[in-house]
Amino acid sequence: MAAVEAGKKVEVEGEQEKNEKAGELLFCGGTCWDAIGRRKGSIEGNLVSPTRLRPLLGVDIRFVATGCASCHCVALDVEGRCYTWGRNEKGQLGHGDTLQRDRPTVVSELLKYKVTKAASGRSHTVVVTADGNSLSFGWNKHGQLGSGSVRNEIESSPVRCLVSDVKNTACGADFTVWLSSVEGASILTAGLPQYGQLGHGTDNEYNTKDSSVRLAYEAQPRPKAIASLSGETIVKVACGANHTVAVDSNGFVYTWGFGGYGRLGHREQKDEWSPRRVDVFQRHNVLPPDAVVSAGSVNSACTAAGGQLYMWGKIKTTGDDWMYPKPLMDLSGWNIRCMDSGSMHHFVGADSSCISWGHAQYGELGFGPTGQKSSATPKKVDILEGMHVISVACGSGLSMVIVDRTNAGDRLDQLDVYDGKGSGEGSEEPESKTVAKQTTKKGAAKASSNSKKRKKSKDSSDSEDEESDDDDSENGDEQPNGKAEKKSQGGKGSNRGQGKGAAKPVRGRGRPPSANKSSQPPPQAKSGKRGRPRKS
Repeated sequence: MAAVEAGKKVEVEGEQEKNEKAGELLFCGGTCWDAIGRRKGSIEGNLVSPTRLRPLLGVDIRFVATGCASCHCVALDVEGRCYTWGRNEKGQLGHGDTLQRDRPTVVSELLKYKVTKAASGRSHTVVVTADGNSLSFGWNKHGQLGSGSVRNEIESSPVRCLVSDVKNTACGADFTVWLSSVEGASILTAGLPQYGQLGHGTDNEYNTKDSSVRLAYEAQPRPKAIASLSGETIVKVACGANHTVAVDSNGFVYTWGFGGYGRLGHREQKDEWSPRRVDVFQRHNVLPPDAVVSAGSVNSACTAAGGQLYMWGKIKTTGDDWMYPKPLMDLSGWNIRCMDSGSMHHFVGADSSCISWGHAQYGELGFGPTGQKSSATPKKVDILEGMHVISVACGSGLSMVIVDRTNAGDRLDQLDVYDGKGSGEGSEEPESKTVAKQTTKKGAAKASSNSKKRKKSKDSSDSEDEESDDDDSENGDEQPNGKAEKKSQGGKGSNRGQGKGAAKPVRGRGRPPSANKSSQPPPQAKSGKRGRPRKS
């Protein structure tokens, strides 16, 4: 009997997929992938208006994914092909290398599958195929790929996740959640347990040595069902950098993980190591089946009864945090179809409008060159007014929108088209260019030798880069929290977490040390020994 029902479900899901709409992908935000979230000040190459991408012109895109801590993007077309582009220092694009891609590129190793869903963390990507399997690629230090092993820290080509009958997936910064149709195991998690975001009632903390006070968090590489939700059927899930929001088939909402700023909605800032029901969404206010759920780095959101949007956590850069879900009255009466949240910005597709707001640095709100950079209140993206938005995705400093071509007419043709850089350009070349710019100021003769030295020492500084990536790219969460929101080997002490995060961007910009030394003798001569003002 159960098999027959399962068969029916698969048929229904297949029909739904056929009916699922597809359209044109538009992108806005930063394209200087190695600088987003790391380099202070303005950077070049921001697309401040929704822009079409040359490789995807005319391609029917039905799903887009990126994460609030992600600087890379995933797009799926109606044929089930998977395109990835962006930052790739940990192999998170799945092309078998660590070269940055500025243009959407098909993941060749996934061509034998029909990919239906995808999610991305800070440095990893997870996809779901039509036959219920899941594959992942990228950084695996904490077991976030769910492959059952942490032997390889980087998997730059797709590996199988140890889950079956997968319906959907979501990624936090360094952990992954899968939704499955297996009875009693509808939600499984793997990865970093530091704040209880895996929902298993522990943070797996231990001392690195008997005599040491350094703490670490035991990686969980094998996907494990959340025992306390075994009696519920979880139908929707969203992940912030270090917290999770889930909805069951009765419309109840559960949150767990890092509790800072009230992002869990329990009227307190305590971390929750197991799923805890949010009391606002009960009785007459349970979530309808078509509810929208979203989680940003430091906040959470969902639509409840009557389509009203509720938000909680750190909503604005200034002012009080919302410690429990409150209705966002600016969007009352709108029929919200889709929503996503980035590090501190939000995108909504509602009626025939596209609405965005939040704190933005790279033009990710899409208001255009003459529009405002950030907005504390929801505002329409004027250039998309009247278009039907099918889906949205927000990352760290970037946003993606899929719009229906049928009623967009000629207006899509009026939008800019972004070519990206040449496919031959890997991550080293853009970096060496930026170095060349800096060094020319200090002496053009040294520029070429610096860039050569830079390439040589790239390998040696790689591991440190990886660390700085982890610290910096999640600017939404770490710095305000004062907790080292990532370092699994570091302690929870705010000084150490902050110190690492603060010191690294400076190094990242001027690295390698050899390049610094060669270009700095004149100022050193003035100041005498390091940091001591002395007479020259």
